[in-house]
Amino acid sequence: MRIILLGAPGAGKGTQAEVLSNKYGIPTISTGEMIRNALRQGTELGKEAKQYIDRGLLVPDEVVIEIVKERLEDPDCQKGFILDGFPRTVPQADALEKMGITVDKVLSIEVAEEKIIERMSGRRQCSRCGATYHIIYKPSRVENVCDVCGGELIMREDDAPETVKNRLEVYRKQTEPLKKYYEDKGLLVVAYGQEEVRDTTREVFKALGVE
Repeated sequence: MRIILLGAPGAGKGTQAEVLSNKYGIPTISTGEMIRNALRQGTELGKEAKQYIDRGLLVPDEVVIEIVKERLEDPDCQKGFILDGFPRTVPQADALEKMGITVDKVLSIEVAEEKIIERMSGRRQCSRCGATYHIIYKPSRVENVCDVCGGELIMREDDAPETVKNRLEVYRKQTEPLKKYYEDKGLLVVAYGQEEVRDTTREVFKALGVE
């Protein structure tokens, strides 16, 4: 099973990727993880990426795509893989195809924008130990106080409602054309995010046509 996973920030991609990874015994690979892996291993591509990272620049598409190809040639990807967060744009998808990297399904996890804003703006993190909470789904025993170390719980800048709205706008602009690209190829399937994780998982399995 070779899957590309699409979904807005806060749509629950990571959770569902973990379920699929465990079910099929295949790795979930994110762009960040691939780049870090190439840096750790000191590959030629890793060294090339490091030159951009050290200067605070984005790693260009062509380097990222080569790193993706290199990672997908590893033995743990031979039974399949889940690509999370890549490709993000149509040019990246084109480049992936030209490299001969084929996928079975492109799964888009759809969640209403207001639900995503509620999910992300409700997240809290301990300023001292980094433990994570949610004011609705995983509240601390005492409001704004960490259960683990007693530190103050704070909202990360990334989770502020205005920031979330901006991130969703960027995602929409990049990904809507990508969804059409894969829909035209007959590869796109859609799962609608539910309130409970297990219900979303059921929708994901249904979309992928698996038991």
